[in-house]
Amino acid sequence: MGTSSASLAARLQHPPGPRQPFEILAPAAQSVPLVFVSPHSGTDYDPAFVASSRLDMTTLRRSEDSFVDELFQAAPASGAPLLRAHFPRVYLDPNREPWELDPTMFEDELPAFVNTSSLRVAGGLGTIARVVTNGAEVYRGKLRFAEAERRVRQLYIPFHEAIQDLLAATVDRFGVALLIDCHSMPSVGGPMDRDPGHERADIVLGDRYGTSCAHGITEAAERYLSRAGLRVARNDPYAGGFTTRNYGRPESGVHALQIEIKRSLYMDEARILPLPSMAAVKAIVTSLISVLASLDHHAHREQRR
Repeated sequence: MGTSSASLAARLQHPPGPRQPFEILAPAAQSVPLVFVSPHSGTDYDPAFVASSRLDMTTLRRSEDSFVDELFQAAPASGAPLLRAHFPRVYLDPNREPWELDPTMFEDELPAFVNTSSLRVAGGLGTIARVVTNGAEVYRGKLRFAEAERRVRQLYIPFHEAIQDLLAATVDRFGVALLIDCHSMPSVGGPMDRDPGHERADIVLGDRYGTSCAHGITEAAERYLSRAGLRVARNDPYAGGFTTRNYGRPESGVHALQIEIKRSLYMDEARILPLPSMAAVKAIVTSLISVLASLDHHAHREQRR
């Protein structure tokens, strides 16, 4: 799954200089078999990318899972690492396969290994997005494949190597691991979504219909969140993306659960600003982290639907 705990320790020691494309907020010592990942909360926009886009900054930022890394900020204090991207989702989406690319975006021919026919590509939301969530085109002109390759090699691959290292170190230490993939969602389904125009639940838990995570873990999360007064749905409209599908292997003791939080609970979606209610939502998330940390994860090792 990864290389070793030593390689993880080396990755935590970033050299001085420009901010790295992602960071691991690590506890003093990992005490629980949980790993948290916030892949879409990055806000470091490459000026050349912004100049190449036909969209204003606010429209570009609506693709972010804004402030999600802050909502899950208590993970390290609870004994679990939090990996968060600094690069924005609209620039490179690590919750896709590495090479899901729309050929209409490029002026040159794509290599044969590129997946040009996935549902994400068809919707314009591949590894490099053609559109933002409201369907508006991102770029003024066409890209060259070399640019996509550069982003994948400099951002996507190191980000997933970090996930792999964190999971490997967790399994080495505890024998099991639970990956929590942290996201937010627009309050109403957009034109590119499965549920256009529909008001969403407060929380959507995605476990790939029970294949990426033991149902006891998902049930514990749902039970706590419901008792906290939130409306919870499972796998609708989000069952879990590439990260959940790729890393969730309950039969091997590695579980993956995607959590989507409705943005209107904690932020002004139009202005991309936190609301006063963010503190209350953050408190609920902090308690959820404690609930998940307290589970007997070895009991879930062989649990299947």
